[in-house]
Amino acid sequence: MLFDIRTIVGALLGCYGVVLVITGLVSNTAADQAKTGNININLWAGAGMCVVSLLFIAWVVLRPIALPEKSPAAEIEEDPLAKP
Repeated sequence: MLFDIRTIVGALLGCYGVVLVITGLVSNTAADQAKTGNININLWAGAGMCVVSLLFIAWVVLRPIALPEKSPAAEIEEDPLAKP
């Protein structure tokens, strides 16, 4: 589960989302809002990224990777010509 790509993407989106939420709460100037049409874009983008991150993590937990079981052919020796 740790090296699943969904876990890595979810963690990265979560980190960036938290940084953007903090940035949106701490440094929201009138000049920044004038550029975006009076919307705190850092706050909303960060919140959206956090939601998507939670969806990725939920996806990993609810649908883990199922490894195939070993087939009988896998139990046969690697080199059939090798003498015992």
